[in-house]
Amino acid sequence: MSGAQPPERDELARSVERRRHRKRLFALFGERHFSRNLALIGSLGWLIVTPTVLGAFLGRWLDGLLESGIFWSASLIFCGAALGFWLAWRRIEKEQQE
Repeated sequence: MSGAQPPERDELARSVERRRHRKRLFALFGERHFSRNLALIGSLGWLIVTPTVLGAFLGRWLDGLLESGIFWSASLIFCGAALGFWLAWRRIEKEQQE
């Protein structure tokens, strides 16, 4: 048998090591500063709202141009929200790795 571990086990080992590292940091320095948590909440809000609003404006413009009711508005609002939530999820994942 080879000494290589399956990818799931490698990911589990990295996850456990990240958790241990965060616990050590918490033991040394305590919780993150309130302003850093507040900044994260603000950036998540902007990450979700901005693509959604841009989708609404673009969809409204296309609906007016093509006289298509609310087809493009609804579609692009949904796509913008999906993009915003995906960006927020990536930002949270990045924050957890630090």
